[in-house]
Amino acid sequence: MNSQSHLLCVAPMMDWTDRHCRFFHRTINSAALLYTEMVTTGAVIHGDRERLLGFNAAEHPVALQLGGSDPEALADAARIGAETGYDEINLNVGCPSDRVQKGRFGACLMKEPALVGDCLAAMAAAVDVPVTVKTRIGVDEHDSEAFLQDFVASVAERGVELFVIHARKAWLSGLSPKQNREIPPLAYDRVYRLVKRFPDQRFVLNGGIVETDSALAHLDHVQGLMLGRAAYQNPWILAELGTALDQPVAESRRAVVDAMASYAESHLAAGGRLQQVARHMLGLFHGQPGARRWRQVLSQNMHKDDAGPELLVEACPE
Repeated sequence: MNSQSHLLCVAPMMDWTDRHCRFFHRTINSAALLYTEMVTTGAVIHGDRERLLGFNAAEHPVALQLGGSDPEALADAARIGAETGYDEINLNVGCPSDRVQKGRFGACLMKEPALVGDCLAAMAAAVDVPVTVKTRIGVDEHDSEAFLQDFVASVAERGVELFVIHARKAWLSGLSPKQNREIPPLAYDRVYRLVKRFPDQRFVLNGGIVETDSALAHLDHVQGLMLGRAAYQNPWILAELGTALDQPVAESRRAVVDAMASYAESHLAAGGRLQQVARHMLGLFHGQPGARRWRQVLSQNMHKDDAGPELLVEACPE
């Protein structure tokens, strides 16, 4: 990892950041670090690896996020991910969903920092690529600043150099995953103080980052930014931030449409459907003239059996 590797990242998002979404984001920004959806250790070890882990070489740099709590299984899954070609392996210690809790992974693991350390150490011993962790600032009643700092200290002692911190606590009962992304208040200052407290570690800030100027202001305090819903709902923000950060970006939204039409043509030739690609593109013209028609044309037609890449070009406002 270098000082620029996590400057701008796109968060792992279930049902959103699949290979088609990541390729789309890559056409907009050539340098942002892209993350997969979370994949459980069981799925990686026993599932259809091409379907779950396959990706286009153009997606690099790309990181695999794993879900699990068994060090041996995580080591095996990390090894498989590294052999598949991922540039980083990340452990999910932040997801608050009921399904994740039942599997004893995600945000509930914040209550077991020693186990998290064991998991990350086993993963790191199994691979030659960076191993990182994504977590929250607290969980349930364990939400003091001292708890967060103790958690980071415990995990850092096991060799973890980079932490992605969602600057909200997680409530494991009473709030849905969606509510956990919105209701717990953001506490960016706690993450800023982690940077000062742990100078040998690097911290990427996640949560509530939706606007370019305020996003850039965070970089006065942390080493990187991770965008979630903003990158999906308004993907051109990746170009705006990339330009500000001197990263290579697409010349225009129309150039992105043309690139995605070519990509969709290849996907359809391999037996795929346009909807699998186009559903990730609905926000491309967010806030621009013609955005409504773009969304309508795609939404009303991309699912049809005869929908082809020409639909993207026809719907394009530029």
